[in-house]
Amino acid sequence: MKINHWLVLAIGSVLTSIAIAKLPVPVLSDEQKAKAEEAKAKAADAAKKSAADEQRYQDRVAERYFKEMKSAGKTVPGSQWVPPPAAPAAAAPAAPAAAPKAPAPAPKKA
Repeated sequence: MKINHWLVLAIGSVLTSIAIAKLPVPVLSDEQKAKAEEAKAKAADAAKKSAADEQRYQDRVAERYFKEMKSAGKTVPGSQWVPPPAAPAAAAPAAPAAAPKAPAPAPKKA
């Protein structure tokens, strides 16, 4: 009896997947595209603000921790965090492979 349930579930999943795969991709109008771009820009701004807020909160927590440890008379080692390397500049074009040089002629004995 349980096998029938699993069989029906599997067949239903396959049929649903096939039906969804055949749906056409919606075509957006210019107005909808503009709204989507505006929403993307707002989301990017919100993410940037959120990251800045998070950094500020982390700095405040670190300052508070160091202040509390100092007032308690404990020594706290400095940060071991290393900032990530700066974004690499535009990659310089690779130098063409130089042709192998012929060996230098041996000096002649007179």
